[in-house]
Amino acid sequence: MKGKQLFAKKIAEETIGVLTEDEVLEKVEFPKYQEQGDLAFPCFELAKVYKKNPASIATELATKTKSSYFSKVVSEGPYVNCFLNKKHVSKEVLAEILTKKEAYGSLTIGQGEKVTIDFSSPNIAKPFSMGHLRSTVIGNAYANILEKCGYKAIRINHLGDWGTQFGKLITAYHRWGNEQIVRQDPIKELLKLYVRFHEEAEVDSMLEVEGRLWFRKLEQGDKKALELWQWFREVSLDEFKGIYKLLNVTFDSYSGEAFYNDKMEETIQLLKREGLLSTSQGAEIVSLEEHSLPPCLIRKSDGATLYATRDLTAAIYRHKKYQFAKSVYVVGQEQSLHFQQIFLVLRKLGFNWASQLEHLPFGFILQNGKKMSTRKGKVVLLENVLREAIAMAEKSIEEKNPTLQNKSKVAHDVGIGAIIFQDLKTDPQHSVEFSLESMLRFEGATGPYVQYTHARACSILRKSNRYKNSESLDGLSDEPSWSVVKKLTDFPSKVQESYEQAKPSEIATYLLSLCREFNKYYAHCKILHEDNQLASRLALVECAAIVIKEGLRLLGMQAPSEM
Repeated sequence: MKGKQLFAKKIAEETIGVLTEDEVLEKVEFPKYQEQGDLAFPCFELAKVYKKNPASIATELATKTKSSYFSKVVSEGPYVNCFLNKKHVSKEVLAEILTKKEAYGSLTIGQGEKVTIDFSSPNIAKPFSMGHLRSTVIGNAYANILEKCGYKAIRINHLGDWGTQFGKLITAYHRWGNEQIVRQDPIKELLKLYVRFHEEAEVDSMLEVEGRLWFRKLEQGDKKALELWQWFREVSLDEFKGIYKLLNVTFDSYSGEAFYNDKMEETIQLLKREGLLSTSQGAEIVSLEEHSLPPCLIRKSDGATLYATRDLTAAIYRHKKYQFAKSVYVVGQEQSLHFQQIFLVLRKLGFNWASQLEHLPFGFILQNGKKMSTRKGKVVLLENVLREAIAMAEKSIEEKNPTLQNKSKVAHDVGIGAIIFQDLKTDPQHSVEFSLESMLRFEGATGPYVQYTHARACSILRKSNRYKNSESLDGLSDEPSWSVVKKLTDFPSKVQESYEQAKPSEIATYLLSLCREFNKYYAHCKILHEDNQLASRLALVECAAIVIKEGLRLLGMQAPSEM
C-alpha cells in the first residue's frame, strides 16, 4: 500500500538513526476502528531509545508527519494515527490498477531465478485418490505465486513409479490378469489385481516371495518385466493427465523415482568418499546423532535402495540441471522427519545450496472429522469427486440462472473452483474438512461466492457505457468506496506475504475480505447513477474485477464473467 509505505518513510525520516523505513513498515498497524484512521504507528520502541513517554513522542511525531497523501495525522495515546487523503489515494490506486491490469501486484523479488517445486506425485498403477488433491492444488498455487513474485517456477511431478509394489503387481497380472479387460479400464483393474494379491498373500506366503523375485527381475532389466512396468506407467500417466486437465494443472517434468535408478550409485559413492556412510545391522546409513535424529537409511542389508537414496539423488540432479535458487517439496506433514534427514545429509556433503531446500507440509483431508478412508480397494477417487462437483454446480446454475450461456463451462469452473478454494482457504498445515454441499454454496467463505462477486462486477460493467480513460477519473471519498480501495491497495503485500509464508491461504482469505467489502459497496451505492463520479465508480468496479480475477488465477481457479 503506497500510503502505508509513505507513512513509514515519513516516520523513519523523523527518527533518523533509530528505525529504518523497513523496520517502521513492519510496525505500522491498521486500526481496529475506522474513526481511528487508516494507519497507526506504536511508539513503544522509540520510548526505550529516547527515554521518554511514548504518548509524548506520538504527539511530537504527529505534528511533524505531513504529506499531500495524508488528510491529517494525530496522536492517540502512544500511537501516531494517520488518516489518508481518500480522493488523492483512491485516484492514484485506481489509475495504477487500470494501467497494470493483471500485472498489478507483481513483484521482482525472484529476479528471474529458478525454483523447482515438487508436488502431486501420485503412485503409478493406483487410482488418483483424494489424498493427492492437497499436494496438487497447494503446489500449483504456490508455483503461480512464485511466478507472480518474479521467479521462474519449474513444476516437477515426482511420480511413484518404482518399488516392490511393481513386483507384486506383475505377479498378480501373470496369475489373474486379462490384457483385454485391463485395457478397457486400466487403473480400476490394476487396483483390483493389487488388492487381490494382498488378499491371496495372507493365505499363500509364497506370493510375497514371487513378488520380490519379479521386482528383482525388473531391477535387473528383464524384458518382460520392463514391458509390463512401462505399460502400467503409460496408462496411469494418461489417466492422471486427464485429472490434471480438469484441475488446469501442468508440469515441466514427470521424472519419477525410476528416472534416478542409474544415478543412485554415484550418490552412494559420494557419501562413501566423504566418509559419511556407516554400517548398522548390515544396512548402510548416515548417522544424524549430532542432530538428535534417527539415522538416514541409504541402502538396506539386501542391497535395496530407499526413498532417501532417490531424494538425495534427485536433489543433486535438479541442482545440476536447473541451478535453482530454491527447491520446494509440497509433501504431507507425515514426511517431515524424512525431509529433515535429507536436507541435513546434503549439508553434510558440503552442498551450500542445501540451505535453500524447503519442505512445505500440509494436513489431511477429513470427512466427518476423520481421515478419508483408503482401505483395501475402497479409495475415494478424485476424478469422481471432481465430476460430482461439476454436476452439482450445473444443477445449481440451472435453478438460479437457466438462461445462462455456456452453462457447462461455467459449471466446470465453479465445481472445480469450489474444491480448490475449500482446500486453499485453509492454512496448509491444518486439515481440511471435506463437504461438497458446503463448498458449493454461493454465500459464505466459498469459491462460488468469490466467483459470483467477480461475475457481479462484470455484469455492472456490461450494463454501463463504461468510461473513456483514467484521466477523467476523480478520486472517491465515501466510506463504502474507500473500504474497497483500501482492500485493493493490500493486494501486492498479500502476494508477498503468501510467498514469504508459503501460504496460498493468504490470497484466499484476502479475496474473501475484498469480496465482502465490494458486496457492501454494491449494496450501499447506486453505482450506475448518472453524475460526475460515475466514471470513478465504474473504475472501482473494474479494478475489483481485475484483482479478484488475478487472485483466483493465482489459486489455480477460473473467474467466470457470468454465473
